[in-house]
Amino acid sequence: MSIQNKVRQSLQAIEQSMQELTLWQAAPPEAAAFSSMEPFCVDSMLAEEWLQWVLLPRMYALLESGAPLPTRFAIAPYFEVALKDRQPSCIPLLVLLQQLDALLNKEPQ
Repeated sequence: MSIQNKVRQSLQAIEQSMQELTLWQAAPPEAAAFSSMEPFCVDSMLAEEWLQWVLLPRMYALLESGAPLPTRFAIAPYFEVALKDRQPSCIPLLVLLQQLDALLNKEPQ
């Protein structure tokens, strides 16, 4: 299976986990939240909002356009801190984010 298909499956699993944990939102944050200059939009979005409304769409756009995928990727550490108050319920999502990190940081074969 290609790396692109593995990443797509990983993103879909993250979406499903967010829905199961009731972290998935029906409506996006206000437009101004997207103009943040801070990493992960920490000053304007919750971690799960950034994941749903920024990272997932950007990753899908890369896959759809055939653009190169990131090779230096580490989002799990941020989510481990951002979701620490909701553990252990968020452990399945954290595991999926760790797997995505590992998948994108794997050396090409």
